[in-house]
Order: sequence, then structure tokens, then C-alpha cells
Amino acid sequence: MSNPISRFAKRRRITSGEGFSLKDYATDDKGGVQMTKAESGAALRERIEAIAEQQGRLYASGHWSVLCIFQAQDAAGKDSAIKHVFSGINPQGCQVATFSAPVGLEREHDFLWRHVVALPRRGRIGIHNRSWYEEVLVARVHPGILDGQLLPPVLVESTIWDERLEDIACFERYLSRQGTVLLKFFLHLGEEEQRKRFLARIDEPDKNWKLHPSDIVDRRRWHDYQAAYEAAIRATASPHAPWYVLPADRKWLTRLLVAETLLETLRKLDLRYPEVSETQRESLQKARKALS
Repeated sequence: MSNPISRFAKRRRITSGEGFSLKDYATDDKGGVQMTKAESGAALRERIEAIAEQQGRLYASGHWSVLCIFQAQDAAGKDSAIKHVFSGINPQGCQVATFSAPVGLEREHDFLWRHVVALPRRGRIGIHNRSWYEEVLVARVHPGILDGQLLPPVLVESTIWDERLEDIACFERYLSRQGTVLLKFFLHLGEEEQRKRFLARIDEPDKNWKLHPSDIVDRRRWHDYQAAYEAAIRATASPHAPWYVLPADRKWLTRLLVAETLLETLRKLDLRYPEVSETQRESLQKARKALS
């Protein structure tokens, strides 16, 4: 029988955008998980250990790659989720990329280019802190961003967002057909909880550096961002590239859901260490004899 964390994660898995609405997914929902914040620490450690074991198999087999995409509004806990969930992973088998506004060479290429070059190699887990979805989120809420992308003016029409979402959906299908497993996490934070976290960043000196003037500007466009996220999830949710809309008002629960999802995904791949041939076994025995 599946555990409560697993059942909750499955309910938050979106494989079709038809009829999807963020209003149906509460940001403070506990999903029936009867666990305190303190108890969650032990549960998370268990999953981290299991993920590390599965990662060893992924790395050794060298066939699949896993890409975890994290999207959220400011202060939702992306950085801390990545820090805690992936704390036990062997750095050799992990690739992390954080994306801010494109600059320099990035602006001279198509919007997917910088993400393509950061994709995880076979046998590795990739973590993208923000992703190609920024081009249908931030750029959509602040359309002036398009002016700096050097696009031919004739291509900047009202249909550009639908076109980009279509391109993203096609690209994700392509990746899935090449052996990249996609897990897209939207950390769904409540507006009031974001306000509290912003205030904490002001009141606690060690957190002052985390708050930028642009965060407050974006907060004023809260509903525009919600609409942009909703449109993106509707257009790109699929069985091969599902979205996980996770409640982010409780960071400990968010981390558990991410860890549970990743662990179950790795287990379903039925990862195995490479089998040794008879010839290789003979070589190993010769090596043993030489070492003895």
C-alpha cells in the first residue's frame, strides 16, 4: 500500500492541462499527511539515502538521464528544496544549473539554446533552478523583455506565447524520446505566505541579501504570474513531462513531496548495475591472482 506522501504526490501530478486551474490546488494543503515538521526530518533522510542508492545505479548504467525543473514565484523555497533533497547525491552524478535573465551570447541565440547546453548527460540527474519556462512567464508578464531578445519584429506577434508553449511541449516530447525523464515541480506558494517570507528577509539581517527591489515589483503582478503559470501548465502537462503542483506554504512538506516523487521515478526505471560478461569475470579472477 502506498504511503501518505506518495498518495499526496500522485494527486498533485498533472498529466493533462484540460480543465486545469491553480485555484483547485491549495498552497497550504497537507493532503492528509499526519506528520510534524520535526518528524519530517527523519522521513526526508530516509528518502535521501534511497535516492543516493538509486543514483548510483543510474550513473553506472549510463542510459537514462533525469531532469528536475523547479519553477516558482519568489520566496517559494526552490533553493532550499534543492539544497535539502539533493544533499546526499554524489556530485559526480549531478548537474545543477541556475538561470537568471539571459545576457551576452545567450541573447544571440534562440530561447532554448542555453538550456540545451545545460541538459544532463546520460546517467546523471540534472537540476534546473528556473528553466525555459521563464520565457513564457517573466517575459509574458513583462513583454518589454522581448525587445532585448533581438527577435525579428515580424515574429513578435500576439501568438508568440502560444507558439513558445507549443515549442516547449514538442521539445519535452523529444527529450523523453531520447531517454531524459522530466519532472517539473511548481512550488505553489500562497500570496500571504510570500508576504511573511519577504518580511522575514527584511527583519533577519542574514536574509537581507535575498530580497531584491524587483521582488516587490513582481509581487504587484501576482495575479498576472498566476495566470501565466496556469497557461503554461495547461499547455505542457503530459504523461511524459508531468507537472507536480506542490503546496509550498510548508517547506518541510514540499521537500518531502519532491524527494518522494524523485525516488519513485528512479525506482520505476528499474535501474541495474551493468552485468559482467564471462570474459570480464575471467579477467577479474586473473587480477585477483595477480594481486594475491
